[in-house]
Amino acid sequence: MDTPSQLQENIAYIAKQLGFADCRFSSVEPPKHLDRYNEWLSEETYGDMQWFERNNEKRADPTLILPSAKTIVCLALNYNPGNEHPNSEYRIAKYSWNNDYHDSITSKLKDLDLAMQEMGGEQRYYVDTGPILERDYATMSGLGWNGKSTVQIHQNLGTWFFLAEIITSLEIEKTSEVKERCGSCTKCMDVCPTNAITAPNVMDARKCISYLTIEHKGAIPLEYRKAIGNRIYGCDECLEVCPWNKFAIVSQEADFHARREVFDKSLRDFLILTDEEFRALFAKSPIKRIKRPAFLRNVCVALGNTGSADDLPALRKIEGDENSLISEHAKWAISEIESRK
Repeated sequence: MDTPSQLQENIAYIAKQLGFADCRFSSVEPPKHLDRYNEWLSEETYGDMQWFERNNEKRADPTLILPSAKTIVCLALNYNPGNEHPNSEYRIAKYSWNNDYHDSITSKLKDLDLAMQEMGGEQRYYVDTGPILERDYATMSGLGWNGKSTVQIHQNLGTWFFLAEIITSLEIEKTSEVKERCGSCTKCMDVCPTNAITAPNVMDARKCISYLTIEHKGAIPLEYRKAIGNRIYGCDECLEVCPWNKFAIVSQEADFHARREVFDKSLRDFLILTDEEFRALFAKSPIKRIKRPAFLRNVCVALGNTGSADDLPALRKIEGDENSLISEHAKWAISEIESRK
């Protein structure tokens, strides 16, 4: 049997070979900020994301997920596609420029799980899909720290990385927590277009542009539409301004670099997509999950904020759409453009 120290070394080596940028190890003790999380839940600022209400007892105790659990393997995967946005007309959050990260990371986790089974371990693994407070355990393992925007920050990767976890029965030597290094910086809070970061490490999801353009199912509240600007899927503002990104390097994963057939299109081009064409264009993309009506809702808001008279014919073609989510936002965009004329 390998010692806890040997297991740590071997698993970290395999993780690196699989493409993970960092691999750290935490205990399975209760997450440090569980009380703060429960307080956030009680404030009900999570909007439509009802899954936060479920399995809370498992978030407090990983052994309820895996009774034999002894260690949590915390992993980081660099997705930084570079600083240049592929289309200046609109903005899409960098993590979704190409394939869905859930698929890319899950395949790597499966391989790491198989290797750990050969070491005698029993595992459960997640890519932000399970009842685990991943940022707490990442922080406890030394995989960066939680920034004031609530985004995890890594001293070598900045803000451009995904988290994943493997809960395992293996007794692995733990890694040390690193010091929080945000200091007095509040750039992420100051830049938020909707003031969704209400205090250091506190997020009102209902105001967040990423929430409004991705997770929110209904009409975008009028009070936030202008702040959305030309963003049609997600928002990177609080990530982009983080000073720690000066150390970030571009990812070597082809899955995360811009998909040209998407970014070659204009906002008007998106409006004429049929449902079948939408699914084909965004196949294997996280954008496909919000479906065509919500995506066109976002496109209409962007056109309402940035469009010109040239965009009116395309908008008028969908203002009578049978889907009220599309028609209402198209009418709003037409009204906004006409008011600028």
